[in-house]
Amino acid sequence: MDINAVKLVYFSPTHTTQRVLEGIAQGVGCQMVSSLDLTPPHGPNQMVEVDGNTLTILGAPVYSGRLPAVAVQRLQRVSGSDSPAVIVVVYGNRAYEDALLELKDMAMARGFIPIAGAAFIGEHSYSTPAMPIAPGRPDAADIAKAVAFGQQVRARLMQMSIADPPPLSVPGNFPYKERRPALETPPTPTTIADLCTLCGLCADVCPTAAIAVDEAVITNARACIQCCACTRICPTAARVMEDPRILRTAAWLYENHSARKEPETFIA
Repeated sequence: MDINAVKLVYFSPTHTTQRVLEGIAQGVGCQMVSSLDLTPPHGPNQMVEVDGNTLTILGAPVYSGRLPAVAVQRLQRVSGSDSPAVIVVVYGNRAYEDALLELKDMAMARGFIPIAGAAFIGEHSYSTPAMPIAPGRPDAADIAKAVAFGQQVRARLMQMSIADPPPLSVPGNFPYKERRPALETPPTPTTIADLCTLCGLCADVCPTAAIAVDEAVITNARACIQCCACTRICPTAARVMEDPRILRTAAWLYENHSARKEPETFIA
């Protein structure tokens, strides 16, 4: 099968998923590459349909073994026309559980034909210098593996007919793992007023518009998804995650899931 273009479609608050997808696209080696970033809260609401001669690379992070609900909602904006797709999830070094299967099922329901899939590792949202969890990932070795995977995808595409594609098998269980129930008082990052310059960068990067900046920084706890993009972008380290519940989880992850894991790839 010949591919005329590659389209990257991703939800990526801290850019880890985006970087992995860009590496895969580099390996595929197509000159025409475009991106649809579903992360901004006020992105385009119109439906986007991808034609059958375009390879779509769909990517999202993993939250507790599932796709983030907001990513699921935004991926509904995209559909294929029996278009080949590569599905990619990025997790924080613990486990991706049912997320890759969930993305495969969603892609198929949206008119895509998944021909390859992968689970890569990205620095965990709760990672800190004191308790690093997959720090700096995806690193150079990860990106090299993403490029190599893209090359494998391109070679496989040259061999197959999209009219009769072989089935793609990926790990996961159905029914999917249950999502955690919403807490009455969800944890959110907080702002150290003495360090804050009210620059507004935290609000700019928030994927759910949960942050408002005026005379102070206000966070809508119900809208926050604990992606910690705001803590990563803050130039004065004023934005921090200090909720004891998150700190306990971070400590557990650091103690039990610090050993390096490697990407897993699957090709039909």
